[in-house]
Amino acid sequence: MNGGNLSWRIVLARPRNPLNIGAAARAMANFGFGELAVVAPYDPVWQEVRSAIGAERVMRSARRAESLKEAVGGATLLLGTTSGERRVLDRNLIPLDELKEWLERQRGHRKAALLFGSEKTGLSNEDLSYCHALVRIPTMLECPSMNLGQAVAVCCFELARWRKKKASEVPRRLNGSQALPAVRIRISPPASLQSLEHLLERAASVLDKTGYLAPKGRAATLIKLRRALVERGLSNHDAKILGSILAQVEWKLGNP
Repeated sequence: MNGGNLSWRIVLARPRNPLNIGAAARAMANFGFGELAVVAPYDPVWQEVRSAIGAERVMRSARRAESLKEAVGGATLLLGTTSGERRVLDRNLIPLDELKEWLERQRGHRKAALLFGSEKTGLSNEDLSYCHALVRIPTMLECPSMNLGQAVAVCCFELARWRKKKASEVPRRLNGSQALPAVRIRISPPASLQSLEHLLERAASVLDKTGYLAPKGRAATLIKLRRALVERGLSNHDAKILGSILAQVEWKLGNP
């Protein structure tokens, strides 16, 4: 399934300003998006924003999550948003106006999550390691970062515009007759974040037992390993095979 048919969830990581959360929820309602998850919100902020004017429906169904893994739910495609300011990124940023072309090349996904970081720090390096790609709103170099609510509005508008265009496309007909049915090929769906995290935990256990992971650099190495797993675009079938291999290696290390 291509990007035009994706079901989107908006995820806000560690927001601090209730006005920004309310503005994000209202922007989602404006453009027809209803799934909102908020990671580790500041408690007073969360209670205050539950009654955001104009976004009651979105806020009523909004999920509070303690971790990013919990917040994305069943999404198999994760996109992070960043201006790229004041940080070194070793991968290209996709301009928002070019995102639709990138999404058209992604296959098999049904649920996607678009991640936004906190107002002060944005998404952390660990947050970004979960993402299949990073998106940038093309702003002026003199003022690259945007208000959280505004950034959500711009992204939701772009996604809604593309979704409407895809929905209006008429199926191609052959000599005036009905279009030929698509050939169905059974392929394994993409691995979920939960599957990849389980695989990472297996790999970390094996690497710990072999002495590969030094205590000082362990966290940074695991972030790089997560990035490598995410960027491979593994299917559920791939993840199960790798998990089985790692399980056998782990057993063998314990039973030489």
